[in-house]
Amino acid sequence: MGKVNVAVTIDAPPEEVWTEVARVERHVDWMTDAVEIMFTSRSRRGEGTSFDCLTKVGPIRLTDHMEVTEWVEGRSIGVRHTGMVTGSGRFTLDDAGAGRTRFSWKEVLRYPVWLGGPVGGVVGDKVMARIWRRNLQNLKALVERNAG
Repeated sequence: MGKVNVAVTIDAPPEEVWTEVARVERHVDWMTDAVEIMFTSRSRRGEGTSFDCLTKVGPIRLTDHMEVTEWVEGRSIGVRHTGMVTGSGRFTLDDAGAGRTRFSWKEVLRYPVWLGGPVGGVVGDKVMARIWRRNLQNLKALVERNAG
């Protein structure tokens, strides 16, 4: 089981960051590995929302099935991954003072055997951490461009 933790400080208040992050359908605007999000529930916000995310990392394409397990308005979103890659993830927003937000992304993932299982997960975690750091830089740029 792999763990990936990445974070960024965004020069915008938490409510502005939340406005962007709460739009799950727009995560493809800042996540380079997310190609398309297709909702499988009627809801698009809050606990119980479920969706499939077509994900592409290099030559690997898979559909990540996710369900929102936590939704604390303005503060956090948690998901459970139930596709080929299983586990859980969580975004948290913390007020960093002076109109800034500390945005953290934590994932605990299990990789399937065809991706190397636990051994492949060591490499997979490093690759995903690099991609997700870039994603957070994309989120930072998007929010800061739209801020104020």
